[in-house]
Amino acid sequence: MAWLVASVGLGIVGCGGEELPPPGMPSGEVLAGEGPAGEAPAPGAAVQQPDIPSETDLVREVFVYGSSGRDPFISLLRSGDVRPLVEDLRVTAINYDPRYPGGSVAVLRDTTLGKRYTVRVGDELGRLRVLAIHVNEVQVTIEEFGVERQMSLRLRGRQEETP
Repeated sequence: MAWLVASVGLGIVGCGGEELPPPGMPSGEVLAGEGPAGEAPAPGAAVQQPDIPSETDLVREVFVYGSSGRDPFISLLRSGDVRPLVEDLRVTAINYDPRYPGGSVAVLRDTTLGKRYTVRVGDELGRLRVLAIHVNEVQVTIEEFGVERQMSLRLRGRQEETP
C-alpha cells in the first residue's frame, strides 16, 4: 500500500503547472494579442502570426472501375450454341427399327449452311436434343433460356414438279 501512495505522490509532483501550446504550434511562438505568460505585447513589438496556408490544393478523387460486369451488347448465346436453328432443319431420311426404336437413325439437313447431321435418340445439336425417332417424324426438345419446348420435324415426301 505504501508503494501506491508513493507512486501517486511522484505523479503529482512530476506534473508541472505549465500550459501547453495549442496543437500544431511550436512552444516558442506567441499568438497575436498575447505576451509571454499572458501579458499584453509591447506596443511596437513585432507580433508573429501563426502559419496558415494561404493556398489550398484541391485534390479530386478518381474512381476506376474494373471490368467485372459483362458487356450488355454482347449476345448471351454463343453462335455455336444457336446453330442449327430448328426452322432451318429438314428431315431428309429416317432409318426406323421397329424392334429396337432406340437404334433408329435420322438424317437432318441445315438448309442455310448445307450441313448434314446424322442423329440418334439422345444426340444434341446446339440447343436441340433428339427425344424420339418415329417412322415419319423426329421429336426434338429445344432449350431456350432455361425453358424447354418440344417440336416434331416431319419427313416430307418427294413433291412432284408442276409443269
